This record gives sequence, C-alpha cells and structure tokens, in this order.
Amino acid sequence: MDIRQLRAVVTVAEAGSVTRAAELLHLVQPAVTRQIRTLEKELGVPLFERTGQGMRPTKAGAVMVDRARRALNELERARAEVQPPPGAVSGIVTVGLLESTSDLLAEPLVSAIGRDHPGVDLQLMTAYSGHLERWLADGDLDLSLLYNLDSTPALNARPLVRERLWAVAPPDAGLRADVAVPFAEAARHPLVMPASGHALRGLIDAAAARAHTELDVAVQTNSMRVQKRLVLAGHGWTILPGLGIAEDVAEGRVSAAPLSEPEVLRSIVLATPRFGRTPPAVEVVAHELVRQVNAAVARGRWPSAEPQGADGPLDGD
Repeated sequence: MDIRQLRAVVTVAEAGSVTRAAELLHLVQPAVTRQIRTLEKELGVPLFERTGQGMRPTKAGAVMVDRARRALNELERARAEVQPPPGAVSGIVTVGLLESTSDLLAEPLVSAIGRDHPGVDLQLMTAYSGHLERWLADGDLDLSLLYNLDSTPALNARPLVRERLWAVAPPDAGLRADVAVPFAEAARHPLVMPASGHALRGLIDAAAARAHTELDVAVQTNSMRVQKRLVLAGHGWTILPGLGIAEDVAEGRVSAAPLSEPEVLRSIVLATPRFGRTPPAVEVVAHELVRQVNAAVARGRWPSAEPQGADGPLDGD
C-alpha cells in the first residue's frame, strides 16, 4: 500500500469515475485502474462497483476511502509543518463552529488568519455540538466550539461564553428583549424543536422538567435555519440561543425574549484534544478564535452573553 494508491482511491470516490480521477491526478486511465486493482488484490476485497451513476465505493471501499483521506490529510499537515516559509507558522487547521456562531465568527476568523498567518490553511466545519464533538474525538477537527461540555479524558474544554436561550415567535407575538418570557408560557404554544439527541434539545427538555411543564412539539428539525423558517410560516414558536436570532430580531423577521422561570443557559467552550502535540498553526488559530469571541461579546454583538474566558495552554494536563 502506497501514497499513490491512497490518492487514487480517494480521487475515484470523489470524482465518481476513473476517467475523471485520471484527469485530476494527471495520469493515464490505465495507471489509475492498475493502482486500484493492485490495492484490491492486496486487501482481498473489491473497493468499487460500477453503477449507472459511475464508480461507487463498496462497504469496504467506503471504509478505505475514509481512512485514506485522513492519512493523506495528516501527510499534508506534516509536509506543511516541516517545510514552512522562514519565520512563518504554517499548516492545515480544521475548525468546528457551532451553526449558531458561524455568521458571527467565520468571516472575521478567516480574515484575521489570512492577514496575520497566510501560511495557515484554514478549514471550517459547521454543525450541532454533538456532531462537532464526535468529529473532534475522531480526529477530523483540530479544535471546535462546543457547548455545555466539561473536560473529558480525551478533550480539554476551556469555557469562553455563557448565554441565555430565547423564546422565538412571529413578529405579531410582540416578544421583547427586555421582558423575559416564563418557560411555561412559551411551552403553551406549539414548538418547533431541535431533533431529539441534540444537545440543545437536552437543555430545553431539562428546563421543561424544572418548570413542571410538558412541551407541545409540532415538528422537529436538525437545522436552526429551518426552525426559524417554520416559525415564520406559522407552525409555532421555537427556542434558540440569542446569537442565532440577533439579526432576525434586528430586521423584524421574528420577535424574541429571553426565557425565565427557569432561566436556560448554555456555556460555549473551546475544545481541543487532551493528548498529543499541539502544532503551532493550531495554537495561533485557537488564540485568534478566542480573541474573536471575546471581541464579539465586548462589542455587544452576542446577545445576553457573559464572558467566561480563561487563558492557558492548549496542551493536555
């Protein structure tokens, strides 16, 4: 098994055909076919099957593509770290951003890193906290914003921000940022909820238990944007972090108010792997991300947020 075979497997899977993969790899088609067949012979299993839509990985092939992609990414990271421009920090850094924070943080982070550390290749992934935590634990992310996570045997968690959850309704509901809504009152309306299993849903369900009230769940979704669209379409109210609806409130698309009785809070943390060496590129991106979070809170761009930041090394204890 060699690097050329791994590149061939990944490229064929992504391109969907040997012909297109050969073009991308600047090889002739028989050479790509030979690399795939040699690897299949070594492994003793077929990696692809030909369908009407092109080359599709088999079950074994999908596993191989996933592992090969990670191996190639690690080799590229190593190359960037050991061959940096003189005096520059360089490397590939993959960052996880919560969906609710991406509009606020993605562009400033990219701009700052591009200006101060042009040798860093920044890759951003957005998702719910549970997905990001799994990707971080699997090694697909170098660092990530998560919420309501304490340090674990595998991950360090540095608290950054604590923020309230808000009831979100159509504009004619007249909710106001300066008048909190009791949780029981919000629960009297049909609710567009995050899907079961997501961390935000766990916070809401726990608050309902403390308020001794049941939720009238009209629909569940795994997308914050879909939650807001369904509220506008009249399917009910929803509950979201203030950051996720600040722009919608400012432009009058929804009305919103922080929840009370009980107040529902989430804590945003910066999570990093506990063990292993932290590359310099990851260090500079982590510190810049913390700086952007603190700046957003200080400038009032993160509704109902309180800083919890703590400086310190990224490496594990």
